Amino acid sequence: MPRKTHPEKPGRKGSSEVRTPRPKPKIDFTVDALDYKNVTLLKQFVTDQGRILPRKYTGLPAHYQRRLNRSIKRARQMLLMK
Repeated sequence: MPRKTHPEKPGRKGSSEVRTPRPKPKIDFTVDALDYKNVTLLKQFVTDQGRILPRKYTGLPAHYQRRLNRSIKRARQMLLMK
């Protein structure tokens, strides 16, 4: 009989356990507010060095994060942001 290559570890979750879903973030603005001219809102999602915060930290849905990135980059090009 072949040996098990991945023995069951006590810390591992079994397939019978159900993972709790990630809590959905409460977004207090609309997608239309994510505009390159709305610099005050965009500055909340940028670090002091000017880096765009990742989705892990912002908690935004994917389509919001993509629009946010696009808006920040446009604002930078128009010299509205650092």
